[in-house]
Amino acid sequence: MTVPTSGAPAGGTRRVLHFVTGGFSGATQVAVELCRSQRQAGRLEPILVLRRKRSTDPAKVQALRDQGLEVHLVPGWAHCVTVWSLRRLCERLKPDVVMAHGFPEHLLGRKAALQAGVPAVVQVEHNSRERYGPWSLAQARALARRSAKLVGVSEGVRRTLVSLGMPEVLTVAIPNGIRLERFAAADAHPHALREPGIVMSARFARQKDQLTLIRALGLLAQRGLRPPLHLAGQGKASYMRASERLVRELGLEGQVRFLGYHKDMPALLMSQRIFVLSTHWEGMPLALLEGMAAGCACVASAVPGVEGVLEPGRTGLLTPEGDAAAMADALEQLLRDEALAQRLGAAARQRAIHEHSVELMMQRYEDLLLAIGQPASRHQSPAASPAGAGA
Repeated sequence: MTVPTSGAPAGGTRRVLHFVTGGFSGATQVAVELCRSQRQAGRLEPILVLRRKRSTDPAKVQALRDQGLEVHLVPGWAHCVTVWSLRRLCERLKPDVVMAHGFPEHLLGRKAALQAGVPAVVQVEHNSRERYGPWSLAQARALARRSAKLVGVSEGVRRTLVSLGMPEVLTVAIPNGIRLERFAAADAHPHALREPGIVMSARFARQKDQLTLIRALGLLAQRGLRPPLHLAGQGKASYMRASERLVRELGLEGQVRFLGYHKDMPALLMSQRIFVLSTHWEGMPLALLEGMAAGCACVASAVPGVEGVLEPGRTGLLTPEGDAAAMADALEQLLRDEALAQRLGAAARQRAIHEHSVELMMQRYEDLLLAIGQPASRHQSPAASPAGAGA
């Protein structure tokens, strides 16, 4: 949903503070892209605040500052300390809007912003399955009533927010986007000249499901098909070891390559025919969008966040979550029917170009932020309801 632009706010450029985890996750990536775009466009003044984690890399933080972004860090070792520190920062920086990305940052960020008297707060939910308990869900519902907007990074995430009891009138979907220029050469890599291989780009974690893909590869071997599989990504060592163990058990050592962190994903994707996202849940999977932009024929698990991105039979194939046999059937279709794979890959690329550019995503966010109430209300409550779960 695109909110009509209302023009620059009276009295100067609107200051927007983005609060997100310092773990440099997908949510961090989106927040950083928003800051870059807003700084370049000049209609908003972005501030990036990271909740410090053990994995926060000082070199990455400095790299963002070297790009001209205003970046601050707040402690992350205790929620109460995070809220106190962010509140003090808001009081000093006086943002007009605080946009809090991800869980639990959207709870902590909105609570701190409201305590500091920030005129408007916005939640950005990046996943369709979060670890809400009764208390955190109650806080989220109370904070939602005091928020200007609740953004889901896909229609599936927006529907999840509504199903959790958030006000539907406040929820919008702004699909994530990617930098398409990285895949400009995709048309120079025709399907017939690509390796008939499979790529999955995802961290090794509880959310992702490399094991089902590996089992599907084992079933394909029984059918006389042995395509190479490239697994790109790092993550939790125990999940990676489990995948390596399953590869050995199924006798797939010669087919499966564990690439770890891969510096040039566009080149890898454009060299292969098929992209797979085997997963248990998603928000808006950037890796899938990259596979589409690269012109790969795509297969993905039918879970919230993926549904609506791939249209079955037109831009890709969907299989039930955790169903290795169904995934093997889908992959066999693509491996044996080159015309189908080529058609799906071309359609997926066109969909990525027309609907998932980072420029379109940025414009939608900027329109939303410029449409939010004027900063003259800095010392007014952003909503009539006084409830705020301690906010």
